[in-house]
Amino acid sequence: MKNLAVSRRYAKALILIGQEDGQAEQYNEELGAVVGLFDTQDGFELALINPLYNKNDRKKILQAVLAATELSAIMKSFLVLLFDKGRIGFLREIASYYKDLADELKGVVKASVISATELSSEAIEKIKEALSKKAGKTIVLNVEQDPSLIGGVVTKIGDLVLDGSVKTQLINMRETLKKGESV
Repeated sequence: MKNLAVSRRYAKALILIGQEDGQAEQYNEELGAVVGLFDTQDGFELALINPLYNKNDRKKILQAVLAATELSAIMKSFLVLLFDKGRIGFLREIASYYKDLADELKGVVKASVISATELSSEAIEKIKEALSKKAGKTIVLNVEQDPSLIGGVVTKIGDLVLDGSVKTQLINMRETLKKGESV
C-alpha cells in the first residue's frame, strides 16, 4: 500500500510541473518510453534496482543511458531523483498514475462496464454517450463480461460504482427478507 501512495505522490509532483511548463503530454510520452526501455532491454531495470551492485556504479549506468537519450532535462532530473531516493523500481506504477492524471488533464476519463451478457456495439455506444454527458468528459470505456451477474450491468467511473446487476438486487432482497422487513 505504501508503494502505491509513494508512486501517486511522484506522479502528482511531475504532473504539476507538466501543468506549469505546458509539457504534461511530453512527460507522459517520455515516461512511457523509459518503461518501454525497461521492457525491451533485458537487465537494464535490474541493474538499476539490484542492491548487490554498487550504488555509484548503478547511478553511472543510469546517467550513461540518459545521456544517450533525447529525454527532456526535467525527465532526466526526475529519473535521477527517483534513483537517488531509491524509488526507480516504482517507475512503472508512477508512469501508470501519471498517464491517468495526464488523461484527466485532457478531459479523458476511464470507465468500465461489466455486463452479464455480451452487449451490442449500439448499447456500448449509448452507455459511453450517457457517461460522457454525465461526467462532462470524454470516456474511454473498458467492457467486460461476467455471467455471475445474472443480468444488468455494473458501471465504474473512478471511485463511483453504479451497480444495476440482478445479482446485487437479489442479495439486497435477501438481506431485507432476513431482517423481516417488507419488500
